[in-house]
Amino acid sequence: MITAIDHVVVLVSDLAAGAAAYELLLARAPSWRSSGDGSETVLFTLRNMTLELMAPAGDGPIAERIRHVIKFQGEGLASICFRVGDVAKMHRRLERVALKPDAIAEVESHDAASGATLSWKRTRAATDATRGVRLFFLELASERPFSPTTGVAPITGLDHIVVSTADPERAAALYGARLGLDMALDRSHQDWGRLMFFRCGDLVVEVVHRPVAGSDVNHDKLWGMSWRCADIDATRARLLHAGVLVSEPRAGRKPGTRVVTVRSSTCGIPTLLVQPAARLE
Repeated sequence: MITAIDHVVVLVSDLAAGAAAYELLLARAPSWRSSGDGSETVLFTLRNMTLELMAPAGDGPIAERIRHVIKFQGEGLASICFRVGDVAKMHRRLERVALKPDAIAEVESHDAASGATLSWKRTRAATDATRGVRLFFLELASERPFSPTTGVAPITGLDHIVVSTADPERAAALYGARLGLDMALDRSHQDWGRLMFFRCGDLVVEVVHRPVAGSDVNHDKLWGMSWRCADIDATRARLLHAGVLVSEPRAGRKPGTRVVTVRSSTCGIPTLLVQPAARLE
C-alpha cells in the first residue's frame, strides 16, 4: 500500500535561514511557500520526494508546540510522510495492525507566490505505537511542482533516511511486518552496528542499531539523511566554494559508491552525499 516516501518534515526556528541553507545544499530553489494554522513552510521537491521545512508562525497552539519541540530537541527531522494510493485502505490496515490511526483529514495548501492549490488526504499513526517516530500517510490529489536548479551539480534525490533504534527486532516488525515495507538487507558489522534496509519506492528507510548504554529501548529517533548526486566531486567542489564544510570523498558501504559527509548547512541533521554505483560508469 505504501508506494514511496512522499515527504520528510524538518523543523527550523528561522524559515528564511533554513530555506537558504537547503537551497545551497541542494542547488535547487523552493517550489512552494505557504503559511497558516501556526506554521509557515517551504517545500523543495526533487525527483523522488519532497523536503518540507516548517517553522512556527504566530502564537497559536501549533506554533507553541513547534517552538517547544525545537527548544528541547533542537532543529531537525520531525516526521516521515509515506505516499499511498488509497488512504482509506491504508487507514484500515493501520487499524488492523494496532497503529491507532487518526481520522482521515482533507487538507489544502496555497502557494504564496502563484496562488496555486495542492490538496491531499492524510492520516497519522499514533506516535506511542510507532516507537516515538511521527509517521503520516498521504494520498496526494496532484503532483507538486519541481524545484528548479540554481547551480551546477545539484542534488538529484534522496537516497535513504536513517532511523536509529535500541530495539532492532521491534523496529523491524514495525517497518516490515506492520507497514509492509520490503526488507532488502539485514547485516551486522563491528564498526557500523546492525543495519536493516527497507525499500520504499526507489529509496530506503535505513534502521540502524548501535548498542549504547542507557539508550531508550522504547523510542526510536529520526536521525539522518543521505542525498544522491550524479558527480560527487563536482557537488563537493560547489559546496566548498560556497563555504560549506564537507569531508574528503571515501568509499561507501555499498560496493562502487562514493560518499562525503556534510558538516554544515543541514539544520543540524547528520547528512551524507552519495554517488550511486551505477553513476560511476
